[in-house]
Amino acid sequence: MTIGIDARFYGSLGKGLGRYTQKLIEHLELIDTKNRYIVFLRRENFDEYQPANKNFTKVLADYQWYSFSEQLLFPLLLLRFRCDMMHFPHFNVPVLYRGKFIVTIHDLILIHFPTQRATMLHPLWYRVKFLAYKAAIWWAIHKSCHIMTVSEYTKQDILEHYRVDGGKITVAYEAIDAFCTYHGPAKSLEILRTYGLTGSDEKKGDCGIIKPYLLYVGNAYPHKNLEALIDVLHQDNLKDMTLVLVGKEDYFYRRLKDKVREERVKNVLFVGFVPDGELDVLYRFGRAYVFPSLYEGFGLPPLEAMGRGLPVLATHAASLPEILGGAALYFYPDQKDSLRLSLRHIWNDVALRDALRTKGYAQAGKFQWLGMAQATLERYR
Repeated sequence: MTIGIDARFYGSLGKGLGRYTQKLIEHLELIDTKNRYIVFLRRENFDEYQPANKNFTKVLADYQWYSFSEQLLFPLLLLRFRCDMMHFPHFNVPVLYRGKFIVTIHDLILIHFPTQRATMLHPLWYRVKFLAYKAAIWWAIHKSCHIMTVSEYTKQDILEHYRVDGGKITVAYEAIDAFCTYHGPAKSLEILRTYGLTGSDEKKGDCGIIKPYLLYVGNAYPHKNLEALIDVLHQDNLKDMTLVLVGKEDYFYRRLKDKVREERVKNVLFVGFVPDGELDVLYRFGRAYVFPSLYEGFGLPPLEAMGRGLPVLATHAASLPEILGGAALYFYPDQKDSLRLSLRHIWNDVALRDALRTKGYAQAGKFQWLGMAQATLERYR
């Protein structure tokens, strides 16, 4: 059987989707020596993927996501390779493609949060794009041979919003990488100093004091609820806490920075993009990881924090209780007091953080990329 994988999101280029696509391909290479795979990539990530299995071949498919070329030209390229099965790891399936395909639906975020605040587009153009999104995801769900998804929550979300047989949907959980970069004390201190996370004790003449901080890693889209977190830290007598926000600067982070500057918030630190090796240091020395998101199809960032030994405080919302289990401290996103009390609890209680750290390691260990790839391969068959 010849299986095609739309890997245009592959690697760091596609963020969360890129990680999912990359790990799927890497682990399929480990377990499948019988089927032939055609991996379609964009020019930006074409060199990033190097096949490790002779059954895997990469092909250039340099078509921008959500574009006319994706819809009109990509199907023509796919036609040349006559794949028995295509796997599209996102809902942006070319509507002109007439072959058999499996689609992965990670979440229904735009169904739940169709807000103009989540985009830079003109309202009219945003409305057009939103209707196109709804049509594309409907088409992908109803025309696919099978649907892969990343949590039971998302499966139930699909069943609630679309008329589809539950037997057509398979849940295959995502996972985290077990590897964690270790730096010695001197290098770690140097990295922390780079991001403004060290201070000094003038009485002792020590310039290597690590500041305690809360950590958040991810984007600043409105549903991530970072504004509410910042409001509580600033207004509710929690100014002894420092929140470190890690994420590549974009329109949404710039808007958040404007808010912090205008309201003169002093205990929020924006550090921008941080490479994985250095990010491991920020995980290692943080006091807790805070994840105030209102909606997640899976919730990979807090699980990554658990796998790196950082206690997690998260919203009791969407898929997060399913993925994080009893290894996180939860708060209710619509209750300001719940967030304030939970922040105080995890910040001050050493025993609680130690217990969450131990539970977090065990919880993160339940999820394996290999299991995700095996479940997907079964669906191909």
